[in-house]
Amino acid sequence: MTETRPQDPRPLQGMRIGFAGLGLMGRPMALHLLEAGADLCVWNRSRDVAEHLLRPGMQVCDTPADLGRASAIVVLMVADTHAVDQVLFGNQGLAQGLDAGDLVVDMGTTSVMATRDFAGRLSQAGVDFVDAPVSGGEIGAVDASLTIMAGGDDAVIARARPLFDVLGRQFTHVGAVGAGQVAKAANQIIVGLNIGAVAEALALVMAAGVDPRKVRQALLGGFAGSRILEVHGQRMIDATFQAGARISTQYKDMRQASELGELLGQPLPATRLSMSLFGQLIEQGDGDLDHSALIRVLRQADD
Repeated sequence: MTETRPQDPRPLQGMRIGFAGLGLMGRPMALHLLEAGADLCVWNRSRDVAEHLLRPGMQVCDTPADLGRASAIVVLMVADTHAVDQVLFGNQGLAQGLDAGDLVVDMGTTSVMATRDFAGRLSQAGVDFVDAPVSGGEIGAVDASLTIMAGGDDAVIARARPLFDVLGRQFTHVGAVGAGQVAKAANQIIVGLNIGAVAEALALVMAAGVDPRKVRQALLGGFAGSRILEVHGQRMIDATFQAGARISTQYKDMRQASELGELLGQPLPATRLSMSLFGQLIEQGDGDLDHSALIRVLRQADD
């Protein structure tokens, strides 16, 4: 069942929460947890990023293991599956500092099969695990309006729920461990293909010499209207591609979805085509741009 969060100014008062990964989305998410009253410890691969974020009531840890020792619940918001593996089980990894009864919540986008493996390995030490990837990008992280899709046991989800209520506006318990990542794979397919659809449509409009601003405005009122047309369509028209969600991340997420499809014997032809277009941008050095920059592949003649 999908629910909306209640209003409570400091619902995390007294909770010992760790946060690993202070990137575009991780920084505002960590601050929301602090503002909600958590006793917050943070770790980031580049320590200076964590120190720059430092606020009263926040502690910077030297290693993921130290983060585990200081926290009862640890949120991961790191780049990819390999990074999750290293943070959990690498040298001075989080698992070395966790105690039985602690909880790890992975809110990044991680491979489904790896997620299930991580959960199984942690469970042998009595540590609980929830996969709770998010949708909404940097805007959603800053506004605490993320959509959160979670996988895990009911009782474990209940422990993590106060954090989700702080970080997002919509929460859905999708199923068992790994189900959240399946939902996120579906999300990223839809997002990626819709970005491609908006990019192709606006590229056609521009090629025809028609004002894309007026076309966008007309389409927003009809069946083609969408959040992607609203936000990313404007970015495409303005050619402002400062990253809210990077091309390299979108490519990685669609690659993981494609790999899951292959594993399950489910063809995903449009996903593979869209992924290849994002790949072209990475090859030409645009991987750190916002994923709305996909239109550059289609309008290179005008660059």
